[in-house]
Amino acid sequence: MGAIDGSGASGRQPAAAGIAPPSGLLDVLNVAAVVLDAEGRVALWSPQAEQLFGWTAAEALGQPAARLLADTQHVGLVSELFARVMGGAGDWAGAFPVRHKDGSTRLVEFRNMRLQDEHGDLYALGIATDRTTLRQLERDLALSARLVAQSPIGLAVLDTELRYVLVNPTLERINGLPASEHIGRGVREALSFLDDTEAAESAMRQVLATGTPLLEQFTAGRTHGGHRAEHAWSVSYYRLEDATGRVLGLATSVVDVTQSHQAALEIARSRRRLALIADATVRIGTTLDLDQTARELADVVVPELADIAAVDILDSVLEGRPTLRSSAHEPAVFRALAVAAAYPSEAVRAADPPGDIARYAADRLVTQSVTTGHPVLVAHVQARDISRIARDSNAASLLTRAGLRSYLAVPLIARGEVLGALDLKRTRNPLPFNDDDIVLAGELAARAAVCIDNARWYRNAHHTALALQHHLLPHHPPPTPGLEVASRYRPAAASSEIGGDWFDAIAGPDDTTVLVIGDVMGSGINAAASMGQLRTATRTLAELALDPPQVLQQLDRTTAALEETIATCVYVVHDPHRAQCRIAVAGHLPPVLIRAGQAPRLLDLPTGAPLGVGGIPFEATTVAMAPGDQLVLYTDGLVETRDQPIDERLDLLLDLLADTGRPLEETCDRLLDSLRRHDDHDDVALVIARARSLA
Repeated sequence: MGAIDGSGASGRQPAAAGIAPPSGLLDVLNVAAVVLDAEGRVALWSPQAEQLFGWTAAEALGQPAARLLADTQHVGLVSELFARVMGGAGDWAGAFPVRHKDGSTRLVEFRNMRLQDEHGDLYALGIATDRTTLRQLERDLALSARLVAQSPIGLAVLDTELRYVLVNPTLERINGLPASEHIGRGVREALSFLDDTEAAESAMRQVLATGTPLLEQFTAGRTHGGHRAEHAWSVSYYRLEDATGRVLGLATSVVDVTQSHQAALEIARSRRRLALIADATVRIGTTLDLDQTARELADVVVPELADIAAVDILDSVLEGRPTLRSSAHEPAVFRALAVAAAYPSEAVRAADPPGDIARYAADRLVTQSVTTGHPVLVAHVQARDISRIARDSNAASLLTRAGLRSYLAVPLIARGEVLGALDLKRTRNPLPFNDDDIVLAGELAARAAVCIDNARWYRNAHHTALALQHHLLPHHPPPTPGLEVASRYRPAAASSEIGGDWFDAIAGPDDTTVLVIGDVMGSGINAAASMGQLRTATRTLAELALDPPQVLQQLDRTTAALEETIATCVYVVHDPHRAQCRIAVAGHLPPVLIRAGQAPRLLDLPTGAPLGVGGIPFEATTVAMAPGDQLVLYTDGLVETRDQPIDERLDLLLDLLADTGRPLEETCDRLLDSLRRHDDHDDVALVIARARSLA
C-alpha cells in the first residue's frame, strides 16, 4: 500500500518554484477519492468523501462499501460492478444513487478503476463528485463557449499582463485582425489603431487592480481592415476571477456603435426623449408607496437625462399641511426621498441621503424652484454657482471635485400644489441642460408628481388605518394564573392594505384564561373596523364564563349582523385547576399542541364553519394541558403562501416548534423570521401559551 496515498490535504500550499498555482475548478467539483481493497472494503477515505457522503473516515474505513453507500436493492448491482472492475474488465464510469449518512439518496458521478501496488495486491479507486454540480458546470462551460463564439458582441480575454489569450470572431471583424495576430500580443501592440491606446490600457489596469468593472467606455479610431474608416465603439471591462477569488485576467466586450454615433444627434435625442416618456409612463407609479415612486422617478431620468438625480419632497407635504407659495425670502424644508446616479461619484454624497430632512436657504436654487413653481436652469455651472446649489460648504466641495457641469431643478406640482423638486446634475455628460431638457424634465416631473401625490394621500390614510388597528389590538398579554403567554402581530409587508387579524388573552373567573385568535376576511379600514367590533364582543362574552361553542354562536350572530363580513376564529378557555383547555374552532387553522418529550402536533378538532355563515352549530374539545405544555394559535398569514402547499408549510411550522426549551418570546420571533417573507401579502397574528403550576 506504500504506493497509494489517500491523505488528500484540502488546504492550499504555497506553490513550489516552477509549479503553477492550483485551479479552482476542482474545488468547485469537490472531487472525492475512495480506495477499496480486494474484498470491497474501504481502505482509504478522503476528506472530500466525508463531505460528499457524510461518513467520517473512522466510520467508513474497513466497512463494505456496497452496504455503506448503496441501498439494499442496489447492493447486488454494486457488487457486480466491483467484480467487473477488479476482474480487469475495464474501468466503470457513470452516475449511481448513493445513500448519504443522513438517510437521503443522492446521484453521484463515479469513475472507477483498478489499481495494483508493488506487492501485486489489487485495489479499486473511485473518483466521485455530486452529479448536479458536475452537470451544472458542464452546462455553464458549454453555454459559455457557444455564447462567446456566436455572440454579436466582440469579446476578448486577456491575462494579468494584458496579453490576449482569446478573441471571438466578432472582435476579429471589428478590429480587422485575425485571432492569431491578437493572441500573445499586448494591448498597445494589437490596438495600435485606437486614438488613445494608453487610456485603454490604463482603464484595463484599473479594473484589473480594483475589480470594479468599467462599462460602456466610448472610444474611437480606425481599424486595420476595410477602408480604415473612422469607427466608434462602446467598450466594457470586467475582471475575471476563479472560484477561489484568484485573479485570472480581464474580459472585454466591444460593441461597434459607429452607425448610431454618426446618426444625427438631434434625431437621436428626440427619439430618446419619446422613449424616456414612454418608459416613465410604465415605470413610475407602479405602487402606492411614496418612497418607491420617488425611486422610480430618479431611476427613470438616470442616465438618460442626468448623471445624478435626487427627488425631494417638502416636509409640510408629508405632514399633511397645505403648501402655499412662500415669499422669495423664506427657506424650504425638504425630506429626501431618492437619489440615483449613473456611476459612482462624489456628487452622490453631496445629495441629501434618503430619509434625511434638509433646510435650504431662500437663495438656494432648489428653494427658488419650489417657491416660484418654475424650473431653474444653470446651463454652465461656474464656481460662484456651486454655493447656491449645494446644501452646505462640504457638499459644495464634493460637487466641485466631481466636476459639476450643468444643473436643473424642476418643481413637482400636482393638482396645483407644489410637492417638492426633481434635482438634476450632469458631471460626466459634457452637454449642458437646454430648453428641450427643461420640457422633458417638466413632463416627467408632472407625471411623477401625480403618482407621488396619490402615494402621499394613500400613505396618510394607511398610517391612520394602522394606528386604528394598533389601538384595537392588545399591546402586552395580561398576567394570567397558570399560563405564560407571548404574542405577536405583524402587518402585511408587500401589500399596503391592513388586515383583519386579531388576538387576545383575557382573564376569566376562577383563574381561567381565554385565548382567542381570529381573521376577518378582506383588508383595509372595513376589515380593521370589523375586527375591532368582534374583539370587543369577544371580550364581553368572555366575562360571562360561557362554554366556547356558546361564545362562537354569539359571535356568529354578531358577524352576520356586520355587512358582508366573514371571519374565522379559535376560542380557548384554559382552566389551570383542571389542567385542561376547552377549544372551539370556527373555520380556522388548527392550533399546535406541544408536550415535552413528544413531537409537536396539530390538534384534530372539529373545523366548524366561519363566523357569519349562520345557523351551523359549533363543537368544543377538551385538551389536557399539564404544566410545561404549550398551545400555539396563529392566523393563515403565518403558513399560507402562493407557491407552496399548505401541508408543507404546516410541517415546517411543526419542525420549528420542536425545540420546546426556548423562551416563548424567542419562539415567536423565530417563527416569524423563518416563515414570513419580506413581500408577504397577508398580515399575521400569533399567540403561544405555556401552562405552568399555580403554586
